[in-house]
Amino acid sequence: MNYYILTLFPEMVMSGLNTSIIGRGIKNGHISIEAINIRDYATNKHGTVDDYPYGGGAGMVMQAEPIYLAYEALRQRIGSKKPRVIYLTPQGKTFSQGMAAEYAKEEELIFLCGHYEGVDQRILDMIVTDEVSIGDYVLTGGELPAMVMIDTISRLVSGVLNNDDSAVFESFHSNLLEYPQYTRPAEFMGRKVPDVLLSGDHAKVEQWRYEESLRITKERRPDLLELSAGERENAWIGTADKQRQQEM
Repeated sequence: MNYYILTLFPEMVMSGLNTSIIGRGIKNGHISIEAINIRDYATNKHGTVDDYPYGGGAGMVMQAEPIYLAYEALRQRIGSKKPRVIYLTPQGKTFSQGMAAEYAKEEELIFLCGHYEGVDQRILDMIVTDEVSIGDYVLTGGELPAMVMIDTISRLVSGVLNNDDSAVFESFHSNLLEYPQYTRPAEFMGRKVPDVLLSGDHAKVEQWRYEESLRITKERRPDLLELSAGERENAWIGTADKQRQQEM
């Protein structure tokens, strides 16, 4: 997976993404991340990349030309006729785990990070394939959303996590939130780990985890419960059975 980020603040995204699990994924060659400074493609001596909006209004709008030049230089370099370009905007489709799984199948993704009051609509019409939001709120730019998406997508790229199964049994698996997790000691300040997790009975453990995930989802995110009860349980248990077979 190769990520390219068109941004005015390359140091911001690279400093955040070069750490922890994502940084290790880069180091081990499972993913690559490159930030392209849009300002490098400004055509005036002052490096200006924004201007006042036509029709008036507050703030500034990013100009089409520097973005287009940055995009074209990248497109020609990677040899792609029509790469997938994601524009981060509150007006886009809300990002989800399902979308992350879809994007993880791509070999290359380009992220366009807007700033100020937005981007000239013409460049969006020309190069953008996907408009995506990470939530119903407004940020100062697209850099943080791009980092969120790259982190989420990269976890689904084979080899990035030490254990690829970790990305399967997490929140939103089968449209359920993740079950509670425990580790040693078995008792902490009078609070004990549920007996079923100490039983060694894999079937009972998986049933407990499913029931706990269902309970938590009903309490916190009932909107996620779109699948029928049978479909959810079959998806959950089927994945668990497949994992155990691989371990054997």
